[in-house]
Amino acid sequence: MNIIAYLKPHCGWSKGVRAIFEKYELKYEDKDIINNSEIYQEMVEKSGQPLSPCVEIDGKMLADVSGEEVEAYMLENKLIESCAAEVSVPTNAPCTDEEHAEMNSKTIRFF
Repeated sequence: MNIIAYLKPHCGWSKGVRAIFEKYELKYEDKDIINNSEIYQEMVEKSGQPLSPCVEIDGKMLADVSGEEVEAYMLENKLIESCAAEVSVPTNAPCTDEEHAEMNSKTIRFF
């Protein structure tokens, strides 16, 4: 399976997507849309919209998805088999207030 994930370095939704890939031990290309404007533009062009996370699996773009939605897509399309392994973060949640406060104290570039 060829997986390209357009993610933010620090984001609840992006962490949830990464957690699903870790749960199933899937290799994927993690593309940082915050610190690279070309990658952000690539995501927008491929997905047709500006929201993230976006995940491309074997050429199929899943736009503005949670980890839960990515997992459901892969299960429904028999790309993976169900796994009972636990994940370390929520797979369908935004950042917590504490995470937002920490991010606000750092320089993050949005395009």
